[in-house]
Amino acid sequence: MRIQNTGHRKLTKKQLAVIGELFSGELSEREALEKHRVSSSVFSKWLADERFCAEFDRRIASAHRQSAALIARYAPLATAKLVQLTGSEKEETARKACLDIISLPTLAAKKTKQSKDNQRGTRDEQREQLSRRTASRLLAALAEIEKNDME
Repeated sequence: MRIQNTGHRKLTKKQLAVIGELFSGELSEREALEKHRVSSSVFSKWLADERFCAEFDRRIASAHRQSAALIARYAPLATAKLVQLTGSEKEETARKACLDIISLPTLAAKKTKQSKDNQRGTRDEQREQLSRRTASRLLAALAEIEKNDME
């Protein structure tokens, strides 16, 4: 399979299928590649493809949002359960539940700060990325070095 410039092309069905397998959680990366008959060198090229990486990152962000939504959905139930545990006959269980309840606002504040820091960090990383032209030149130079090493 020939990988073209990232230009305006869409991902192939095979690329989308491999990404789908990776996020289904049923197969390892190696198993997904074997299933779709994709060599590790082709997969490496895909990982250098801007569009492939963008789709991969989009799926990761989606999975994180789904996880956060699930946790948020069950947070009131978990909090209610902690409150119930404060009345436990076992002193250690009650003590731990009380400590967890006391620490909830601190944990929530830390998560909010981390989320804001991560967003800021992502913007900074994007600014630091190489231009396409520079990246292309570096890849060409690396390919030339590898070619010379093979000769």
